[in-house]
Order: sequence, then structure tokens, then C-alpha cells
Amino acid sequence: MILQISSGMGPVECRVAVGGIYKALETEFMDLEMITAMKGEVQGAFSSIIFSSKQDLSELEGTMQWVCKSKHRPGHKRKNWFVDVSIIPDAEEVDSELTADKVKIEKFHSGGPGGQNVNKVETGVRVTHLPTGITVSSTRERSQYANKQDALKKLSAVLKEMNVTNKDKQRNDAWSKHAQIVRGNPVRIYEGEKFKLTYVKEKEENEDL
Repeated sequence: MILQISSGMGPVECRVAVGGIYKALETEFMDLEMITAMKGEVQGAFSSIIFSSKQDLSELEGTMQWVCKSKHRPGHKRKNWFVDVSIIPDAEEVDSELTADKVKIEKFHSGGPGGQNVNKVETGVRVTHLPTGITVSSTRERSQYANKQDALKKLSAVLKEMNVTNKDKQRNDAWSKHAQIVRGNPVRIYEGEKFKLTYVKEKEENEDL
């Protein structure tokens, strides 16, 4: 699954919390893999880190709290900083490789100029992508083979465009979640500059009854 830990619009301390909490999670869940990160203005600070794991980490979703006096603003009285952990839906990947078991190819009469016998020759080709139901036709070429190749080329382009659109949607979802932080009722609390885990919300509390 893919998750994002984000400082939202919080101050520098929240961005430090993102980096520190992610490091703490790395020691707890060994298979974490960072996908992308937006660095902050000081060493170890990040406004956002998107990472993946093969484990079900849905228990991490929600607000996390870091309790620590700021060393970046010594006179600041606040010592509670909040970050958000969100699950990013996987981008729906459409297989654009057009193998024989994934397409249905149909011939049909191609109309148009060319004499009285043109409608008796099946030169038009219709290709249906079975997993998605997308259908593409081609009648532009003179031969059935050429129309088949043209239709397959069009279908492949459509499927690749779908994948680009799905990836863009995933990025937009991640950005919209970046701005959403609900303070209070944290799922985890870390304390100090070493980010010691001091509280984990019970799983049953996290479930809607």
C-alpha cells in the first residue's frame, strides 16, 4: 500500500516531525520504501513523504503528534506538533499490452467511394479491449490487415493515456490530503528529539462501531 506523511501547512517543527516520524517508522516496519519526498528548510525536515509497504499499515492512518520543545524557535512556548498520515489509493494500472486473449477483433463492411463492390469487402476492423470494454474502429486503410494494425495502435494509445490520467489523479489525491490535518485524537504520539513512541491508539478504538 502507498501512504503519505505530511506536515500540511504547519510550521518548520511539523516538517521536522515528518522526517523524524518517518525514520521511526522505518525502524519499526523494515520494508518501507520512500517513493518521493519534499524536503523542508532544515536538515531532516520534510513537508511530505510518500512511501510504500507490502504490509497493511492502515492502522497508521490519521493524525500523529510529536511532543518536543522547538530548538528552531527557542522562545516558542508550543511543544505539540501534528502531522497527517493518509493512505493514497493505488493508481489503477491498465495493461496496455494487447495480447490475443485481451482483445476481440471483428470485421465489418467499410462503406465509402470506390465502386459498386466496395460494400461487399470486409475491410473495416473493430477491436474491443476485453478488460475495459473500450472499442476502437478503423476504416481508413484499404486492407483489413492495415486497418487492424491502425485500430490496435489507436487502442494502445487510449490505454496508455488512461494510465497517465490515473497517475495524475493519484498525485492530485496526494496533494489534496497534504492540506488536511485534524488535530487532536492522535493515533500515535512521539516524544523528544529521538522520537520515542509513547502512545499507540488501540485498534478497536479506531474502528467505526
